[in-house]
Order: sequence, then C-alpha cells, then structure tokens
Amino acid sequence: MSTRKQDGKKSIKDDAWNDRKGDRMAEIKWTVEGRRFRNAGEYQAALRDKQLIDSITGSLNLDNPKDIEKLYLELKKGKYTFETAVGRQFDDNIYELYQRIRTEEREREKEKTARKEKRRQQAEKLKNLPKSSKKQNKPEGRARLEDFDKDMQRQIVAVLRKKERKRKMLIAGCLFMCIISFGYLGAYYQVSAKSAREFEELSALKEAGASGTREVRIHLTDDTVETPDILPEYELIHQKNQRLIGWVKIDDTIVDYPVMQTVNNEYYLDHNFNQEEDRNGCIFMDYQCDVVKGCDNIILYGHHMKSGKMFGTLNKYSKESYYEAHPVIQFDTIYEKGTYQVMYVFRSKVYSEEEVTFKYYQFINAASEKEFNSAMNEMAALSLYDTGVTAAYGDKLLTLSTCDYQEKEGRFVVVAKKIS
Repeated sequence: MSTRKQDGKKSIKDDAWNDRKGDRMAEIKWTVEGRRFRNAGEYQAALRDKQLIDSITGSLNLDNPKDIEKLYLELKKGKYTFETAVGRQFDDNIYELYQRIRTEEREREKEKTARKEKRRQQAEKLKNLPKSSKKQNKPEGRARLEDFDKDMQRQIVAVLRKKERKRKMLIAGCLFMCIISFGYLGAYYQVSAKSAREFEELSALKEAGASGTREVRIHLTDDTVETPDILPEYELIHQKNQRLIGWVKIDDTIVDYPVMQTVNNEYYLDHNFNQEEDRNGCIFMDYQCDVVKGCDNIILYGHHMKSGKMFGTLNKYSKESYYEAHPVIQFDTIYEKGTYQVMYVFRSKVYSEEEVTFKYYQFINAASEKEFNSAMNEMAALSLYDTGVTAAYGDKLLTLSTCDYQEKEGRFVVVAKKIS
C-alpha cells in the first residue's frame, strides 16, 4: 500500500476518533459540581440541591465552629431535604467538620481540667507550708504575704512567678493549637471537597465514555498474554492516570470509586487519584493481583473513614438486613465488566508471619482444588451469617477489605463471587 493511502486511512481514523470523543464530551451536559446525571429530571433536582446549599452557606461562616454546629443540628433535625448526591455529599462534609470540632473541644476540656488539678495541688502545697515561718501575731482571716517572714516571702513570690510563667505558656500554647486546629479543619474541608469534586468528574468521564462504541481488539505482549483494549468508559480516565485498573460500585451507597494499582500496597494509602497526598487515600488492588492473566481472588483495599468515604460504610454488611438490601457488587477492570454476588462477611486481622492460621489477604491464587475448597471452608466458618451463596473451584472471587477497630490490626472483609 502506498504512503499516501496509509496517510489517508490514518486521517479518516483520526477524524472518527475525534467525532466519538466529541460525542462523549457532549454527554457531560447534565453535570452539577462535577457529578453527571442521567436525565433532565435528575439534573434539575441537582440544581435545586446546589441552590439550597448556596442559600444555606451564604449566611454562614464555615470557619466558625458555632455556625458549623448550628448547621449540623439543623441538618440532623431534617430542616433541609436534599434530592441528589450533590446534597448528600454536602451533608457528609458538614458532619465530618462537626465531629472534628467536637474532638478539638474535648481535648481543650481535658487540658482545662488538668490545669485546674495542677492549681489545686499547688494550693495544697502552699497551705501546708511550715507554721514556724509565719508571724506569731497573724490576724485572723485570709493569709497575706506580709504574714510570712522575708525568706518565706521570697519563696512564695518565686512559686507565684513560676506559676504565672506556666500559665502564660499554657495560654500561648492553647491559642497556637486553636489556630492550627482551625487551619487544619479549613484545609481538610477544602481537600475533602476537592477530592469529592474530582471523583464526581471521574464518574462523569466514565459515564461519557460508556456512550462511545468501538471494536475491541486483542494485543499479544512479549509474554504471549492476550491484552484487550481498555473499555471505552475508562479510556479518558486512564489517560489521566495510567495506574487506573478498574472501578468498584455498590448501588445506593457512597462506594463508587476508581480502583488503582501500583507495585506495592502502601502508596495509595495516603495518595489520591491525582497522586497528591491525601489522608483518604484511594481504593486500590493488591499489587499481586493480575487482571490480564487472571487470578482466583481479586483483593481491594480501602480506608474505613469516619466520614463514610472510601470503605467507611463497608462494615454495615455486619447486619444481614444490609446485605439483603445490597447483595451485589459491581467491579469492572479497565478491560472487562463484572458483577459479583456477596458470599461471605467476616472479621479478621493482620497476623504475624509466625502465626499459622488462615490469612485471607494471602489467598489470591489457589494451587489446587483442595486448596481452594479449604479457603472457602475457612471463610464460611468465619462468616457472620449464611448468605446461601457458595463457590466452586474455577469461580472468580472479589474481596473488599478495610480496617475494623474492634481489635488491634482488625479487618472487616466482604467476599463476593463473580456471576457475570
């Protein structure tokens, strides 16, 4: 084929790609605060939520703890009703700010109590000073400095000066801590809000990409492993960060996140999708899992945040009623869609290397059918309730793991079986 014909085909291909890309980006027209909505009704509801949020915050100072407490109590009493995830995210952010303010108040109260106790002990010491050092003809009533001899007066003055210096240092320290705390709260709120917007934007890109269609091609790597093309909905997100490996979602919950993977299980504990330091981290896949070659059990890790973010609501599966309302987990790799049915729910922990016991986080590939069945029996024995779902050798599993604070190094685990 001539070079001119090749260039012509390449130009046609590029034009088609640009047309598809434009169609995808056009799908983001129903977007509020970076969150994509499926129809005009949901979009209008989201706009109403945003208008309500703007009216609420317009008269409040979110750097003022009293305003935060007032707004929290109003939200708790149901004064404001939100219709979409835009409003619910705002509600979550206010809850998290309020909890942090309460924590700071309790710490200050502890410090205040400690200072009172210290002053009481010092007063007790002065009360027990030797009587021989006082003047014999001391007038009745409250003791005065002049009632003591000169040596004792010098000692008392020294003690009082020392107490005054400590008092000033404590006040300065408390003021400094208050400034740092409120600065931290403000910064954390900004980072949290930014992170929420970024996830909303990624979700919108995912939805936009899903509207595109193209032929799926298979490539052979040097290891002769077939590697399919990335699914259309994840192409744009993958271009932003090539460590993207999939997406996990549980309907009607906050769990709707990209899944990352790198060469270790530490990096995404404190880094977000944009590779910035973030205490929320990301949902990430165990570095030993391989979605191209395949493995028996894909393990996903995420923080148990008090705000409910990441896997902060996963422990709700401890109640069987919650499982019955959320029996299915959607997990797509960037190459293939997947639906999983919850099978086992249990508590475990991170064990030392010397301890001989079942360690769920080491079960990624079974060497034999016997080993697979043994792992299933261990999980079934640990499970908090019987879902009636079982797995056989050859089935593919998905494990979600987060921290559990009922014991040191505790973990809360949900295991599901792939059904489609």
